[in-house]
This record gives sequence, C-alpha cells and structure tokens, in this order.
Amino acid sequence: MSPQHGRPMGVADAPASAASAGDRAPASELPSAQPGNEPEAVVERYARRQANAGAAPDRYSLLQPDVWQTVQERQRVMLRLFSALNLHPLSRLRVAEVGCGAGGNLLELLRMGFSAERLAGAELLPERMAQARRVLPADVALWQGDASRWAVRPGSQHIVLQSTVFSSLLDRDFQQCLADAMWSWLMPGGGVLWYDFTVDNPRNPDVKGVPLKRLRELFPHARMRHRKLTLAPPIARAVCRIHPSLYPLFNALPALRTHVLAWLEKPAP
Repeated sequence: MSPQHGRPMGVADAPASAASAGDRAPASELPSAQPGNEPEAVVERYARRQANAGAAPDRYSLLQPDVWQTVQERQRVMLRLFSALNLHPLSRLRVAEVGCGAGGNLLELLRMGFSAERLAGAELLPERMAQARRVLPADVALWQGDASRWAVRPGSQHIVLQSTVFSSLLDRDFQQCLADAMWSWLMPGGGVLWYDFTVDNPRNPDVKGVPLKRLRELFPHARMRHRKLTLAPPIARAVCRIHPSLYPLFNALPALRTHVLAWLEKPAP
C-alpha cells in the first residue's frame, strides 16, 4: 500500500520477534529452503533503484498531489471493502504484512482502528526495519527475514497484506512459495489483501506487473473480488503538474488505471 511502487518485501534471515507469541509456528512447521536466490536479488535490485532515484528524492512524498490522491483513493477503496465484508470491529482482527517497509501501511491500519498488538510485519532491509521500529508502537511485532520463512502459525491471521511486493519478485517459483506461505497463515474466512500493479514498467526492468491471471494462479483456491484503481504514476505526475484536479478526471478512465486492490478469501473447509 505504499506509494513507492515496486518496493521489496522483507527478506534477510535475522532473529527478531515474529507475529505475536501465540501466532508463532514451531520450527517443525517452517517451510523448507526456498528456490533460487531471489531474496538476494531483491536486495540488489532495490539498492540499484535507490541509487537511480537520487535525482528525484521527493517523488513519493505525501506532499506531492499525485501521491496523496493515490493514497487517499486506495484508503477509500479499502474502507469500503472492509465495510462490505462486515469486518468490524477492526480492532479484533489479526493482520500480518509481508514487506512492511518503513511501517507506513501498518500506521494506516492503526489510524483505521486496528489494534497494535494484533499487527505484525516482516521486512527485508535493516534500514527499513529500523525506520518502522522508530515510528510504530512497541506492541506491533516486527520481524526481519525472508517472509516465506516467517514463523507465523498456520490459520492464525484474519488478513495477510501485501502491497507492491510481488511485482518486485521476478522468480515465479519464489512468488508461488511466498503465496503458499501467506495462504497457510490465513484462517478460514480470512483473506489476502493485495495491492499491486498489473502492467510492466518499460523503464524499470527490476519490476514486473502481476496481472489477474497470475494472481489466480498464485491463489487458485481463493474467492476473489477486485477493483482496478490508481492512475498510472507517470500520467498522474504529468497531469498534476498542470493541476491536481486533473487526477480524478484522468483516473475516471479505467484503461489508465494500473493497479488492482484485491481480496482473496480463504473458504471454510
């Protein structure tokens, strides 16, 4: 849910707190070693993107009109989804975020009414994890490591969240391995809350869009509802330089929307 499209998930094997203590899986239930070296590749790709982003350090600032409109649109769609699913009160729900970054998405959930002691996040990069720890309440459990090996007890979560993580994973086997882990954490009736872009970025070979067909492959047993949103970022930046009011005008055209917000529900047995 971060406005920074294509940011990575959590992956570096360092011991720290997992989800809340009651949600930890015993060592015997952890998945086996993962295919390839995708976690290391993610670190390298992220470092390269950060080096190339030096010329535009404020691109993802909430002070940018394209960014705040993107974020507010996504928040509105999420809140309508929670209401339609009758998930209230939000404070009772357990949520695990894959790739929590600097903690922005978890902060959003706190403002919506989720409880800190029922939130958890996994993150790849130590510096991003340190940022998250600084801004989040101590009751939010954070873990640095390969999220596919995060010791979350199977069937313990109401929501597993990912935001622009899978588009940063270019290894399809690793994508599936992580998706399988996320699915295993969900209790029946819970769901994966997914926000990611569906089309490739020709200027950035380090990310790859995840179309709905691929999303169904990753979660073949899910009951899916989804909505296209988010004006294509290059268009959004261009029109907002003229005037911020042009964002909703262009975003009214579905063909110009590049992201999907999806709810992938785990059916009861």
